[in-house]
Amino acid sequence: MQAIQHYGFYALAFAIALGALVAFHEFGHFWVARRCGVKVLKFSIGFGPKLTGRQVGETEYVISAIPLGGYVKMLGEDLGDEVSAEDKQRSFAHAPLLRRTAIVAAGPVFNLLLAYLIFTAWLATGAPLFVPSFADLASNVEAVVPGSPAEAAGLRKGDKIVQIGDKRITTWNEMTDIVKRNPGTPLPLVVERDGRTETLTITPAARKEKLADGTEIEIGQIGIAKANRAILRSEHVLMAPVDGLEATWGWTSLTVVGIAKMLTREISTDNIGGPLTIAKISGDAATQGFSNYVFLIAILSINLGVLNLLPVPVLDGGHLLFFAIEAVKRRPLSIRSRELAQQVGFFLLICLMLYAFRNDILNLWPR
Repeated sequence: MQAIQHYGFYALAFAIALGALVAFHEFGHFWVARRCGVKVLKFSIGFGPKLTGRQVGETEYVISAIPLGGYVKMLGEDLGDEVSAEDKQRSFAHAPLLRRTAIVAAGPVFNLLLAYLIFTAWLATGAPLFVPSFADLASNVEAVVPGSPAEAAGLRKGDKIVQIGDKRITTWNEMTDIVKRNPGTPLPLVVERDGRTETLTITPAARKEKLADGTEIEIGQIGIAKANRAILRSEHVLMAPVDGLEATWGWTSLTVVGIAKMLTREISTDNIGGPLTIAKISGDAATQGFSNYVFLIAILSINLGVLNLLPVPVLDGGHLLFFAIEAVKRRPLSIRSRELAQQVGFFLLICLMLYAFRNDILNLWPR
């Protein structure tokens, strides 16, 4: 029964987080479409069969069975849709290019807006906010606690941890995640030091940690740290909106750099997570307190916004690419060309989802 409640809590945390992200994203498309005079036929949270819905005015608001996304269906949006002469002025396909661009771009922009609102509210309370650069996330040792397992193993300030066991390490979080899951277990470490590699063995000390829900768990700790360069704090509540912009820009830049490093294989693609990983980190954040959970929603919102801007057909970025080509050619791509591109994009998206799910299984199964 306790296990069922545990997984139920994680599922609920995942559903709330994903629902908030999808709703805000799709509301961006919906709101701008309405402002541009385009008729919105359906606003759906989720895909697949309709669970419940209600018609309000000309739009049907729906909750669907598969909670892994959502969509806004506009008049004349699907390729090959026939639109009557009187409806053309409210059709997406017949809207001016700038209006179509604004409608499509609104979803990712609203995801960034959601993160900005969360960051601004956070900073307005006077609380510190973690806004790292990529260097801040690297697995470099900047301090070693005297008497700690790290000191006993021979770790030094300036070392870079590049491997634990057979797992390559590229970020600080990858390293700490393995350490936390292995209290009292000897771990072989490969570190870069002065241009060469050395192998050390370290045994994380066991420490009790109490979660926000009162659950007590045992985690591993080795006694290394990084400097707190990545902390942003507003000096006055009136500075929070400005600092919120800085925080949003910082996390967005970090996300873009991370994706670029994955594409160039500087970071392992094993870091790509799917719905199971998102569910786990959502549940973990929720157990650690409301503020951590809301902070996670902001980070996921930025990730969703940036990923949707990738120039892949079926994503918002793919549609924006079509519009850019249309602006250069001064005519839309043929329906056949767009259909083929979307089929390729859909195939790539399915492959990415399967790969992310594979990572979920490999990363979460041992736990």
